[in-house]
Formats: sequence, C-alpha cells, structure tokens
Amino acid sequence: MSKNPALVDEEPAEAGAQGPTGRPWPDLGDARPPRPGPKNAAIIAMTNQKGGVGKTTTTINLGAALAETGRKVLLVDFDPQGSASVGLGVNPHNLDTSIYNLLLGRDVAIDEVVLPTNVDGLDLLPANIDLSAAEVQLVSEVAREQTLRRVLAPVKSHYDVIIIDCAPSLGLLTVNALTASDYALIPLECEFFALRGVALLTDTIAKVTERLNPDLKVLGIVGTMYDGRTLHSREVLERVVEAFGDKVFHTVIKRTVKFPETTVAGEPITTYASSSPGAEAYRNLAKEVLLRCPDV
Repeated sequence: MSKNPALVDEEPAEAGAQGPTGRPWPDLGDARPPRPGPKNAAIIAMTNQKGGVGKTTTTINLGAALAETGRKVLLVDFDPQGSASVGLGVNPHNLDTSIYNLLLGRDVAIDEVVLPTNVDGLDLLPANIDLSAAEVQLVSEVAREQTLRRVLAPVKSHYDVIIIDCAPSLGLLTVNALTASDYALIPLECEFFALRGVALLTDTIAKVTERLNPDLKVLGIVGTMYDGRTLHSREVLERVVEAFGDKVFHTVIKRTVKFPETTVAGEPITTYASSSPGAEAYRNLAKEVLLRCPDV
C-alpha cells in the first residue's frame, strides 16, 4: 500500500482517496431515497460460523443506518443467545413469544411477535434461548430448510430490508437463514483465525445456492474489529482483498470502546454516538449496501 495503512482509515470516505482496503473509495455521496412503489424486501443473512466477529453489532448498526435513509427495516434475531434483542434494549427472558413460536407453531402470527424499537423505521423479531431447541425439533419437519422463509413471507411486502442475525454455527438454523435470503453478508474479524474459516463458510453458501436457494448471492465481506496500528490487522485485510477482490466492502469497521457501550445502552451507535467514527462507518456501509442492492 502506498500510504501508511495505520493512518488511512482515519481519512474520510472521499471518492478516489485510498481507503483502508488499499483501493480508492467509490463515490458514496448521499444515500438515495427508497424506491417508490410496492415493497418486496431484500433479505440479508448476516453470517459467519465463528463467534465474536461482529455479526450482531453489524446487524444492529447497519439496520439502524439503513433506517436513517428512510428504509423500513426488520431485524431478525436468529441466535439463541438473543444478542440482537439485548442490543436493542429487549430482555429475552421476559418474552412471551419469540421467533421460536413462529418456527414451530401455526397459531401465532408474525405481527404478534414483531416489536418496534426506539429507532424510527426499525423493527425487531426477537429471540431467546428457546430457539436452541428449534435446531433439534426442525429435523423432523417437512421442508425443514424452508421454515424461516415461510415465517417471513407475510411481511416481505411491509419492509424494504430484512436482516437476519445468524447464530455462530453452520447448523440447520443458519441453513434456514441462507435459504430464506437473497444475500449473504459476511462480517470478518481482521484476525488470522477468522480468515481461515471463510473458506468453509463460502463452501456452505455454495451448497445452499446449488441445492436450496439458487437466487442466493454473496453481498460482500466487511472487515470488522480493524486496528490499523497493528501489522496483523493490516496484513489480514490485505489477504482478504487479494482473495475476494471486489466482494470486500471498502468500509472497514474499526475497534472502538463505543460498541460495547451501545450494547449496555440498548441502542445502535447511530443514536448513542451519532457523530462518532463508528456511526459514520456504518452509514458508509449502508451506502455501499444500497449500491449493491439497486432494488432496495
């Protein structure tokens, strides 16, 4: 890289300037408004079988940033740990109904389970530990991989974007999420062991595309927990760009103490620390997502 990569990620996302991935920033400009006419939500699975790579943080903050652009967004907490629910101020232990009830029962409507959040235009389909039982119980169901697709079908016309926060595994729940989705978005921690697991994940995505959902596409890979001061972070990001090229988003999410604080506050960084670099990074990521999803 021609510039000092430790400093590049401090620069604004100006078109033509070199970004942290070593490529020139595209012209992001202002996020375009939503497309007029009837809605048909783009469904994005936020997936990586490795835990602790920023899936939930990215789900919440990308969703909030997209809502800022005028999109109607639904976040689906599809992790039995209920982290996305906690991150939006919901106590999973106090839920009467959750996505588990929708997956395995026919007597609950999705409108009864969806919760509004404190962010305008952002709704949540919550989860709790009950969801862990679904992995086993779905095994005996007919068309078990299609269950989440059936659950989301009634509300696709209500939203512009639906983002699914997947569990850190490649089990039946994640296969359900990929089968229901139009796109897979892969958060990748800028750390060597996280890089090793991407091949396994892309292989799973390829199998789902071949056997269950031919319309599934990889929307992109976003580097997370990046620290430009360390050679290790920079080298991992460089390797990712070499391996996946244009599939890697120009936006890179840096490490910051603000993200753990937002979890405690139960709100996204776009409202908790609106002018922070982390909030701006997710706004840039939202613009890149919109560039890659022209129908949203």
